[in-house]
Amino acid sequence: MAIWIWKRRRRRAARKYPVPLTMHQLWMVSLSAPVNRDRDASRTTLYPFTRIDDDKARRWLADQWEITSRDELAGRLDGLARTGYRAGARLRLGVEPLAWDAGLYVDITRRGFACGMLGEADAWTALKNIVPAVVRSYGSWNEYAEHYLLGRMVWRDNLVGTPDAPAPQAVSDAHLKSLLDPANRASPWNLAPWHAISHPDHTR
Repeated sequence: MAIWIWKRRRRRAARKYPVPLTMHQLWMVSLSAPVNRDRDASRTTLYPFTRIDDDKARRWLADQWEITSRDELAGRLDGLARTGYRAGARLRLGVEPLAWDAGLYVDITRRGFACGMLGEADAWTALKNIVPAVVRSYGSWNEYAEHYLLGRMVWRDNLVGTPDAPAPQAVSDAHLKSLLDPANRASPWNLAPWHAISHPDHTR
């Protein structure tokens, strides 16, 4: 007789954090939408996953970024905000793709919040800090996406031939195409248009 092992599903993030994001909050969270391709990723909440999994966030920060403390998290965020990967990209491409660094910055902030290294208020403050530079640099989600891909291309090329070789560029291209598709009602970029951040905040 087959034995079925029932595993309790994790609590939905939207149930633990039930208040919908404001338009500005969704816009800020959406800066990391290109980074989050996993099926369990949430693109419309501050919490980065659809279901609560603090341990996953903690492991990811440790494995991918060697972040195991609040101080290390703050240092990584400061580095991405100041120079990030775009300084090296400028030498090769002649442009500085801030979008790549901004996407990583927001992603790390959200995971830091998920595992308790950042409180909710501190996480929102961190996200607000990156907004002015992003708004000065781009005028649309299309422009943001183009620079994100440039930054990813440089990062990917630096990893060719290493054990950390990333997913093919076509995977990232398809994900961004979906985010930019006007018919995609689930895309946070359609839910929070680019210029929304420049207008007074409001509930959705």
